[in-house]
Amino acid sequence: MNKKIMFMLAVIIAIFLVMGSASAGIFDFLGGDSNTVEPGSELTIAASPTHGGEPEAGFDPLTGWATENGAEPLIQSRILKKDTEGKLINDLASDYKVSDDLKTVDVTLRDDVKFTDNTTLTAKDIEFTYNKAKENAVIDLSSMKEVKATDDTHVQFTLEKPDSTFVHKLAQIGIVPADSYNNETYGTNPIGSGPYKLVQWDKGQQAIFEVNENYYGDMPHYEKITDLFMDSDAAFRAGKAGEADVIEIDPQYANETIEGMHTVIYPSVDMRGFYLPVTPETGETSEMGSPIGNNVTSDIAIRQALSVGINRQEILDNAFNGLGNLSVSGIGAELPWAQDETIENGDLDKAKEILADGGWKDIDNDGILEKDGKTASFIMSYRAGNLPSEAMALQISEQAKEMGINITPSGKSTDQMMASINTDPMIWAYGSTDPYSIYCMYDSEMAHVAFNNPGSYNNSAVDDMINKAMSEDLESSYDSWSQVPKLAEDDVPWIWVGSIDYVFFVSDDVDFSEDTHTIYPHGGDVWGNVCDWKPVK
Repeated sequence: MNKKIMFMLAVIIAIFLVMGSASAGIFDFLGGDSNTVEPGSELTIAASPTHGGEPEAGFDPLTGWATENGAEPLIQSRILKKDTEGKLINDLASDYKVSDDLKTVDVTLRDDVKFTDNTTLTAKDIEFTYNKAKENAVIDLSSMKEVKATDDTHVQFTLEKPDSTFVHKLAQIGIVPADSYNNETYGTNPIGSGPYKLVQWDKGQQAIFEVNENYYGDMPHYEKITDLFMDSDAAFRAGKAGEADVIEIDPQYANETIEGMHTVIYPSVDMRGFYLPVTPETGETSEMGSPIGNNVTSDIAIRQALSVGINRQEILDNAFNGLGNLSVSGIGAELPWAQDETIENGDLDKAKEILADGGWKDIDNDGILEKDGKTASFIMSYRAGNLPSEAMALQISEQAKEMGINITPSGKSTDQMMASINTDPMIWAYGSTDPYSIYCMYDSEMAHVAFNNPGSYNNSAVDDMINKAMSEDLESSYDSWSQVPKLAEDDVPWIWVGSIDYVFFVSDDVDFSEDTHTIYPHGGDVWGNVCDWKPVK
């Protein structure tokens, strides 16, 4: 190469280096992928159900915004986040260490993170956020004894007892600025360090986000995203009218077509099932005043017969358009603590045999079984207005009648459901990427505490296995967590049907980066790979 050409190349490279932010162009010139914002690129999405709809209290992690299961908070950053396999990886953290006794977690933070108001994010913001989160009880931080910023880039969590799951909590709260946080105004004017910032919120209609120029991670491709607050029916109409680029829909729409859009279906760990109270009524009530126990479902023959007698595939087919995967464990197949499952599905003969052996007989020939003066009859609650849950309750009711069990589906408001949560079985939706949820559902010390262990299940072998899992290092604990549903299997405190799939229509002009989507928990996480979405060129 002659000297003149070498000189010209040196000048070109020098210009790129001097231009600073424009230096991304050199990577394009050399054939690299800079993942930079596409100027003028905008996306309209109607998928707010993945965050439970419009956040009533605003976009504030300390009032519950994007905290369930560690969903991407979009506006804020977390200490850790999860990759496509559900494994914990660094976000604000550059490193973290868990002590051998599982009672201390030391986190080292990046030193290059700024909030959207240009202030630097430090360890004191972590300390403030987690103290407030515990005070507000937005996630369960009961095992956290203390959180302390030791300097600007180091924070230490001290726990009351060993808790292998605690590190998952580091991926569940978006960090807010300690110096400027105001609980009355933050939700409508959030200051964060995530990939986007909120620029407009038209309550009841939409929220508009624009790229955060201060973001420390890979920059999104879309400069602006508008999130329309719509139910599934309205979202489908918006897609048909060309008013949205991405829509989330209920499974019954999955076989429809929209010109210029394609269907994307993601599996999830979002489970559907129901619980059955295992204790009889004694007059005892919970702390919330809900009566405890059910004189019919406390009979183990009823629970075991329903478990083997219901046809799970039929329920998935009719309530969820066949979009899901059968499960009796309630643990999503994508999770590290999943187990190989044998599905007992729709064995009516075995169900009737169990009931007969348990002393249940149709004494008055009305098709419903009786025993000791009790009729095999009870109410099953579901959230009023939730069509898949209603369809599921109706399917279970119809199948139970063939066994001689009368189940009356009842749509209820949240307050009504809470009033009967410990006495009436209920259609249940859950799915977490944190094994701590197993403790909440099965451990006796969580019995009828808010939504936890609503059926009052108590099994010392199960409690011992949970204690073992909590006292092991995270990787080792997964095998122990997987054993919990197996140990409870014969008692049947829960009957799981399966996980559901999430269904989207996506514009043919949008690359939704299907291979980088994260695991969808209950409620989903459509924003999990938002930085990878890009226009199709």
